[in-house]
Amino acid sequence: MVADRPGGPAAYHAAVDCAARALHADLAVLLIDDGVAAAVGVDPGAVPAYALGEIAAGRRGTIELAGHTYAMTFAGLGGDASGTLVLGRRAGAFTAEEITLLRGMARVLELSLSSLQRLESERRYAEENDRLIDSLQQRQRLFEKLTEIQRAIARRNPLQKIFEIVTGAARELLGADMSCLNLIDRDDPAIGGTAAASGMPPEFLDRMQRVPLAAGGVSGLAILGNELVMVEDYAVSPIAIPAIAQAQLRAVMATPVHENGQPVGSLTVGMFSGTRDWDKPSQQLLRAFAEHVSLALTDARTLEAMNQAFLDSLTGLPSRALFQTRMEEMLGGCTIGLAALFVDLDRFKIVNDSLGHAAGDHLLLGVADRIRSCLRDCDTAARLGGDEFAVLLPGLSSAEEATPVARRLLERLREPFDLNGAEAFVSASIGIAYSRPGEHTAQALMVDADLAMYQAKKHGKDRYELFEPDMRAEFQATVDLEADLRRAVVRHEFELRYQPIVHLATGDITGVEALIRWQHPRRGEVAPADFIPLAEETGLIVPIGEWVLREATTRVAEWNERRAGRPLSVSVNISAVQLEQCVLPQVVQAALDASGLPADRLILELTETLLVDHRAATLHRLEAIKALGVRLAIDDFGTGYSSLAYLRRFPVDIIKIDKSFVDDVVDEPTAAALTHGIIQLGRALQLSTIAEGIEHAGQLSSLTGGNCELGQGYYFAEPLTRSALDDLLFPVHRPDGGN
Repeated sequence: MVADRPGGPAAYHAAVDCAARALHADLAVLLIDDGVAAAVGVDPGAVPAYALGEIAAGRRGTIELAGHTYAMTFAGLGGDASGTLVLGRRAGAFTAEEITLLRGMARVLELSLSSLQRLESERRYAEENDRLIDSLQQRQRLFEKLTEIQRAIARRNPLQKIFEIVTGAARELLGADMSCLNLIDRDDPAIGGTAAASGMPPEFLDRMQRVPLAAGGVSGLAILGNELVMVEDYAVSPIAIPAIAQAQLRAVMATPVHENGQPVGSLTVGMFSGTRDWDKPSQQLLRAFAEHVSLALTDARTLEAMNQAFLDSLTGLPSRALFQTRMEEMLGGCTIGLAALFVDLDRFKIVNDSLGHAAGDHLLLGVADRIRSCLRDCDTAARLGGDEFAVLLPGLSSAEEATPVARRLLERLREPFDLNGAEAFVSASIGIAYSRPGEHTAQALMVDADLAMYQAKKHGKDRYELFEPDMRAEFQATVDLEADLRRAVVRHEFELRYQPIVHLATGDITGVEALIRWQHPRRGEVAPADFIPLAEETGLIVPIGEWVLREATTRVAEWNERRAGRPLSVSVNISAVQLEQCVLPQVVQAALDASGLPADRLILELTETLLVDHRAATLHRLEAIKALGVRLAIDDFGTGYSSLAYLRRFPVDIIKIDKSFVDDVVDEPTAAALTHGIIQLGRALQLSTIAEGIEHAGQLSSLTGGNCELGQGYYFAEPLTRSALDDLLFPVHRPDGGN
């Protein structure tokens, strides 16, 4: 609209009219120098000047006119056309998105009006000197070209098309033989290249790509000096580029192009037909066209910034900021209620690490598409960052009404993803929180949904949970426990217990398993099941695990020095988080070196799940540890899945039969058959077998009869303190022969 009306008053009126229609405003007023320059929807004299001033100063947000209350907003204009664009409407307050749009429109209007003022100045100069335009026809041609450029900018035509219009118009109206637009590289500001050209020979274009600005002749100098540069006789100019001079360029003029006040390129015109005196009107006209390029660039960057702020660049979903804004609007205007869903992918890291980040991005795009497919038009899906998504479901009367959507999401996400020929699977954990009108803030609702999602993770993943108030207390308890756990690492509040591992046929103690205990000064003894998952989640398991390795190897090495016969081995559990550490082999070697324990006396226990969900680096790390001479055991064997395949792939020495099999080995024929089958499998693969949780003689008899080699459990001994195991290994004999 502004482009259609180049004159000042007409342009002002077109601007406010365009803004009013774009934002569905009932009135719009443009203030220039504290006066009303244009108004739509209201008589300029009917609006109190002081009220407009207070709105423009941000001191009030409403006004009363003709018995109606108008919600008001504004955007300032800087530059030569300093002023304020004020909008009002009766239907309600403007949204954050509308205000952002208004500010972008104000910026475009500011540049447009600045350009129009410059053109107006040029027109006056031309009229006064009769040198810029010799006739009404020439002025009309100028206005037509500038209007065409402004219209292309207002319609958000592609930048390349706008550049081509500008270079063609500059060449035509300046009577030049060629025109070109050069822009600096956004990734390397010292390099420039031609973005568009008119009348330039192809060999010129080839030479003007990725040229250092310092070697860019007149165009480069205009950018570096941020000023208009003219050469009237190119052949004798000291800044001429030899190759360009040889191509018979005779005269050239360049002026900088700006973006937010900084030079980002130059607009150049030149002559092949002869030398030329670049007079003042020619300079002004080139600057005017350069200003329009600046206007196009600034408008494009503003739009880009708006998209970056409100849309996720990968998936095109609303960003966290836009999601937050929409949630605030819905919570403020809802009459029934709405639900927020926090969606977190369960196995994304494995896919991303094993197949690469490009595949990970492709997966996130697929997830976004599937989430969209499960929603209504009125619902909102967003990507919060990483592998976290969120969904808003307005118009619900209870949280339970959101569960069908959660079930659809889980079902769709379980389906395989095709990632460039590789099939990948993920699942999701979903938390659902519900708010009645006026019950929650946006932040509080998302916190509740996040807590519910955390609960879904805790209860096994690939599921949804509805928020319950008790989750807040449980979360706070977890926060408190984490704080205590961090202090425990610093204060050395951990102890080790040692459970003997016995040769079932002879009853001899062949080794011990080191089991950590936390002696809290206030809580008392904290069970491993209560703090180990938290230690893994927070990464504290890494320093804790290093301490366990050092302490266990040191103690067992000391016992072996005092002990006759076959030395004891020590088993230490290794978590998935520890195995993610690339320095784990060095940590193990350091513990062995410090303690003096032979490597084959150390056994590292791994869970089946860890092996099933492994990455390529996991196998390499285990092979590096195995190369040290350390033995590897699979803990809780039989409770995972795909176990047999991984027994062949991984360098495993020992399988530990899970207690759930041992419990029923006497009473349940099926359990006995499975247990004996695992023992025979181990023997066939030349692996040692250790039965866990032996509690009575019947279990011992069945396992021994099945040729199980080793066992541990309360039948032999509970996990013992250091001193208690010392007494067991080295009993003190009394003179009467008793123990």
